[in-house]
Amino acid sequence: MGFDMGDVEVGPEPLAFEQVVAVARDGARVSLTDGALKLIGEARAHVEELSARPTPVYGVSTGFGALATRHIAPELRAQLQLNIVRSHAAGSGPEVEREVVRALMLLRLRTLATGRTGVQPTTARTLAGLLNAGITPQVFEYGSLGCSGDLAPLAHVALALIGEGSVRDANGELRPAGEALAEAGISPVLLGAKEGLALLNGTDGMLGMLVLAMNDLRRLLTTADLAAAMSVEALLGTDRVFAADLQNLRPHPGQAASAANLRALLDASQIMESHRGPDCTRVQDAYSLRCAPQVNGAARDTLEHAELVAGREMASAIDNPVVLPDGRVESNGNFHGAPVAYVLDFLAVPAADVASMSERRTDRMLDKGRSAGLPAFLADDPGVDSGHMIAQYTQASIVSELKRLAAPASADSIPSSAMQEDHVSMGWNAARKLRRAVDGLAQVVAIEILTAARALDLRTPLRPGPATAAVVAKLRETVPPPGPDRYLAPEIAAAAALVRDGSLVAAAEAVTGPLA
Repeated sequence: MGFDMGDVEVGPEPLAFEQVVAVARDGARVSLTDGALKLIGEARAHVEELSARPTPVYGVSTGFGALATRHIAPELRAQLQLNIVRSHAAGSGPEVEREVVRALMLLRLRTLATGRTGVQPTTARTLAGLLNAGITPQVFEYGSLGCSGDLAPLAHVALALIGEGSVRDANGELRPAGEALAEAGISPVLLGAKEGLALLNGTDGMLGMLVLAMNDLRRLLTTADLAAAMSVEALLGTDRVFAADLQNLRPHPGQAASAANLRALLDASQIMESHRGPDCTRVQDAYSLRCAPQVNGAARDTLEHAELVAGREMASAIDNPVVLPDGRVESNGNFHGAPVAYVLDFLAVPAADVASMSERRTDRMLDKGRSAGLPAFLADDPGVDSGHMIAQYTQASIVSELKRLAAPASADSIPSSAMQEDHVSMGWNAARKLRRAVDGLAQVVAIEILTAARALDLRTPLRPGPATAAVVAKLRETVPPPGPDRYLAPEIAAAAALVRDGSLVAAAEAVTGPLA
């Protein structure tokens, strides 16, 4: 499902994953629906009525967290909202990527649009205005514990809304927020009662990163099937194990989808046909070939679960306190990031394992004793040339890192706020490491495809199947065919770019039709 620039309407309903990607990565514009503005206005009226009462209401006329017992006098409440934003904008470390901040901003805007947070309509419109102007608040790596929301990251966004802190403008230039807002014709927000909390209390950062990672992983798992098919061909493996009747004996849907991809990709391969006769002595292939559908398929099923959780979170209205339809303002614990944190951690495990299997197939193609007749390291003149020897080292280095990144962040908790927030999710940390894991998986799969393409060329005059041949042809537009040793890093980078942008899968699908 595609979205054109300017067509993402934000209301109380859940956004589609594709809409988040369109706004975060492609700069699609946003607009608040009339229904959203009506709900926001109604909730704001409730907050203002409660603010006028002498009875303390958490988040409206009290302090926050461990300081929630203090009743704040009316003349200090505007200062309270500024103070919470300024004090919570305490991030540190490297700057977070633009796409992550835009996803966070969009998802927070969607929660504001539910009318459950009590912000002013002007505040929601201003947040939408920042997105449409391409103004991206400067957010930093560290500062969220994934409980009471992604507090520091969201606070840096709120800081920009009030015209303070630093932002990147549409050209990527780092500028003072007030200056960039003025140039875009956007007035800073004057925060009213409860608004500081409403802008800070959400899982929007970790959820945004989950949505972006799921988008990338969906394509990468199809690419991993493509890489496996190329390696099976290159190593003179068998496709009989991918037969539907064998796969149906274990009815995991991801496994069935992966096996179907492999069958389509290996269809009509001369290389496969060359060793189907009775003189073939190979009884069965190594696990890294034979079990590709089981591993890539289990990764797909894990991704399906993550999408289920993400869909539920996208339908949520997370704030504390929350404004209910009857006007009550109630404290709650919905900001705890555990549901999102768990699936962020879950996805890092198959990312590491799919990459690990990919690396094993690459190593097999380079080992003269296991490669069914290919030259050592696929070198032009082994001994004089090293071929792809060190490309596999690079894979191994990344896979080792991915195994470390597969250790869960959500199993940790460090108490904060004077033990008021005594158990936290670390979901933001889980999201940050998953982004690194997804990037590493793309590089590992790219090196396998680069190696398998070289091996398939070395099988000439036998020809691979039409689908994998199309992939090799696409790769050859930027990477030369086998020959003496040459500078390999640019070839790896070129292959990784084609993996990330989906060009190699598209080349295969031009032959096979849509792959799962």
